[in-house]
Amino acid sequence: MDIIPVIDVQHDCAVRAAEGRRADYQPLLTPLAAGSDPVAVAKGFMSLFAFPLLYVADLDGIEGRGRNAELAARLVDVLPGVRLWLDDGASPQEAAARLATSSPAIPVVGTESVRSPEDLKALRGLPADAYVLSLDFFADRFEGAPDVLADPACWPHRVIVMTLARVGSGTGPDLQRVSDIVARAGNRRSVYAAGGVRTRADVEALREAGAAGVLVASALHAKKITVGDLEAIAGR
Repeated sequence: MDIIPVIDVQHDCAVRAAEGRRADYQPLLTPLAAGSDPVAVAKGFMSLFAFPLLYVADLDGIEGRGRNAELAARLVDVLPGVRLWLDDGASPQEAAARLATSSPAIPVVGTESVRSPEDLKALRGLPADAYVLSLDFFADRFEGAPDVLADPACWPHRVIVMTLARVGSGTGPDLQRVSDIVARAGNRRSVYAAGGVRTRADVEALREAGAAGVLVASALHAKKITVGDLEAIAGR
């Protein structure tokens, strides 16, 4: 099972995510790094464990304020061999353009950026093995075109169940939602859970629910998921 550390970036600063209330996010304080530079935080994660994947949310891009354009290249330079998933608010059309270039990161398309019929058509045209789709939920509300959620045939090989209201909340993951998406995704797709993971017990519960991996930040910074936990999870 994959444990994927998460860095949320705002104004080129790593921030602590809290229940999807982005206006309230504050610079990250973590024992894993001195300061809140995203590169330092990434190095801190990798000093803890040899994670094969890193997820980065560029909140400026997601909210339409302009992207941290050099961030992906900076991270790739210091993390050789680590795959980078980047969610910066890219539309399906922008993701298609990046896939035609030598972009250093695997694009994550969040459904909050999929709204129009043109977006949905472009999403269906993306190679299923080349990007990651984030199914974005805020509480019980799905963010994005309803047809995306209704039609698993348009989902790629990797799908994130992003429960924004549980991010950084300490309330635990939405096991039922993850289980429902796993059942609908079928055997050809890997489902990743994001939001609410507190401890190794939550990771194990998500494994039982069928998740292929989990996105984690707060539990790593707080050391509620330890190196021993990471080694045990990776070894199973």
